[in-house]
Amino acid sequence: MHVLTISGSLRARSSNTELLRAAALVADPSWTFDHYDGLAALPHFNPDLDFEGATPPEAVRDLRARIAAADALLISSPEYAHGVPGALKNALDWMVSDAAMIGKPIALLNASARSTFAHPQLAETLRTMSTALTAEASVTVPLDGRKLDAAGIAADPMLARLLRAALDAVRNNLP
Repeated sequence: MHVLTISGSLRARSSNTELLRAAALVADPSWTFDHYDGLAALPHFNPDLDFEGATPPEAVRDLRARIAAADALLISSPEYAHGVPGALKNALDWMVSDAAMIGKPIALLNASARSTFAHPQLAETLRTMSTALTAEASVTVPLDGRKLDAAGIAADPMLARLLRAALDAVRNNLP
């Protein structure tokens, strides 16, 4: 099982990034994880650069190749001004015209119980893109104010249990 993780935060030590790293720590050892850290390098989406026969920018080709190579995606994103961060939405916009995400099992991890707007918006975008959004794997892992790193999240029995259940749901949703 090869999983691509995408954090919607550009912060190096964000709770969303740490949550994704913790998922890799609690996963079955047979799973491999690839953390995508190229959101900041993606150019702004421009349909003039993304039409049939065009060669998209290198950063876009890299994102598309990594998504295509993954069996599933884990996405964890903060909420900014009651919405999905622009960098993450930009990445998804680049994926709309590419078939790599169609039918791909996806889990949405939410690191904050206070974030209630971005998660459903992100889910709607992913459903519109014909992904296999896995409802049972899309969970809130309440890290609010806890300042835990990946090891601390993985060491917490309740948080680790939530992550393992999400990963099991992803595995159960594979084609």
